[in-house]
Amino acid sequence: MINRIIHFSVYNRGLVLFLTALLVVAGIYSFQHLPIDAVPDITNNQVQINTVVEGLAPEEIERSVTFPVESAMRGAAGVEQVRSITRFGLSQVTVVFKDSVDIYRARQLVAERLQNVASDLPSGSKPQLGPISTGLGEIYQYVVDFEEKKTGEERMKQLMEIKALQDWFIKPRLLSVEGVAEVNTTGGFEKQYHIQPDPKKMAAYGIHFDEIKESLDKVNRNVGGGYVEQTAEQFLVQGFGLLKTPEQIERIPIKQLESFKALTIGDVATVRLGKQLRTGAATYDGQEVVLGTAMMLLGENSRTVSSRVHQKIQEIQKTLPKGVALKTVYNRSDLVNETLGTVEHNLLMGALLVTIILLIFLGNLRAAVITAITIPLSLLATFLMMKPLGFSGNLMSLGALDFGIIVDGTVIVLDNCVRFIQMRYKSLGRSLTAEELKQAVYEATVEIRTAAGFGELIVIMVFLPVFALTGVEGKMFTPMAATFILAVFAALCFSFTTAPALASLFLSGKTEDKEPRMMAFFRKAYVPFFEYAFKFKKTTIGVAVASVVVGVGLFMTRGAEFLPQLSEGSFAFHMIRPVNTSLTQSIEFQKKADSIVKS
Repeated sequence: MINRIIHFSVYNRGLVLFLTALLVVAGIYSFQHLPIDAVPDITNNQVQINTVVEGLAPEEIERSVTFPVESAMRGAAGVEQVRSITRFGLSQVTVVFKDSVDIYRARQLVAERLQNVASDLPSGSKPQLGPISTGLGEIYQYVVDFEEKKTGEERMKQLMEIKALQDWFIKPRLLSVEGVAEVNTTGGFEKQYHIQPDPKKMAAYGIHFDEIKESLDKVNRNVGGGYVEQTAEQFLVQGFGLLKTPEQIERIPIKQLESFKALTIGDVATVRLGKQLRTGAATYDGQEVVLGTAMMLLGENSRTVSSRVHQKIQEIQKTLPKGVALKTVYNRSDLVNETLGTVEHNLLMGALLVTIILLIFLGNLRAAVITAITIPLSLLATFLMMKPLGFSGNLMSLGALDFGIIVDGTVIVLDNCVRFIQMRYKSLGRSLTAEELKQAVYEATVEIRTAAGFGELIVIMVFLPVFALTGVEGKMFTPMAATFILAVFAALCFSFTTAPALASLFLSGKTEDKEPRMMAFFRKAYVPFFEYAFKFKKTTIGVAVASVVVGVGLFMTRGAEFLPQLSEGSFAFHMIRPVNTSLTQSIEFQKKADSIVKS
């Protein structure tokens, strides 16, 4: 089988090279559409259930919300783990499914279970599913603030306006970007109108809090009344009742007194502009701001989506009110580009070093160039197979490729081809014809096919145990093993197809039998050690075994770093405070930390 493939490649080299060119085009196209990220996404297959509960303490939320929801999720098909976090005002339950379960099926199962437990939850509690994203889904962050910052009560009003601008103008437009699953808002104040009843006045008029609430519910809405026809026109009848100012709220009637005077909310309560009790805030450069975070949809290309978000942000900036500034503070595409730069540097340096070493040891420029061509061809073939298999391009999958191992089969084939041509040239005493050159390349490749093939297959077998890893380790190292195996297998195929075709086309038929100087030097240095090893076999074996034992001992006691290095120039730190620290004090701590880091 392999002999036929080699024979076809040598004697039909035009077709083989044409198919190789098609693979190059397909590989370039696949790379342009390959999901790119900095590191592999190790987030498990999970669905989050978030429930906002106002007014209750964490202990009560745990008892009345978190526990019922968590219990309802247990036993669902494909569920591996259910965990929860309860905070003041929030209950979050995370349901972890098996990796084989489709995320949309998992969300459907969770939604069905929630329907059975929703009626048992406290009034006003509405569980909602989290966005279809992962732990690496935060791809873009920006801050919104006034250019001219005020102080005191005016600053609070500014943060109210900024939050309203973020929630009702910026966020909806970003949600329209393809690949964005959610846009979260942190910081600012939600604008509210607070009604503060006076208990003494309420007692004097004999009314209760429920009556005030009922009055608000009846008035604060718009209603429709059908339509009225007049001559040839039709007019819609509408009643506008949505409240917009504190004065309108004060004029809402509660009941009619015996004196036929209407008792209004303003008679028994004070209405003023207020803010919601919040559980979080955001700071930037020592100032409170509103922070927006764009979450990427699961499975999307982070570099592409973050670039789309950045483009949309630039469009939004042109339409913002005067005096409002929108600034990008984190763009995932910057990190990905730095990662690609690291990967590109590793690949180019590796390819260059391999080519130089091949030229030195083979002593034949054409053979070295043909061998070096295998490197980009193997990469393009790997790109072609990565996306269908569900692997993304990142520091692990691409940065760990070893070109010295990848071109090993091609090196053996080309070295033997050069040797065969030298032998034929020496025996014939003349240059080889085109047919003789093809025959020499064919025979040389067939002779060495077992050594070249088994050498690459052994490398592939070494990486197969990595696929047995599960959990975080499996998601971290499986892409590396898969891409390495794909690259080695592609290089093996090229060593029996494209490499012989190029060798029969470009190698000279009058190559002289001359050993490279570097090889001659290493041969002279190696022969004495070789003779010594055969003369003292037991000593040689003992030294080898001792070296293995010492190496294993050092590895087990000291450990080793297996991950490629990434230095994109960014730093992230997390401040951990006591759980009972107030939000106001936390903000002051954060402002001080910002000033220290900035200085």
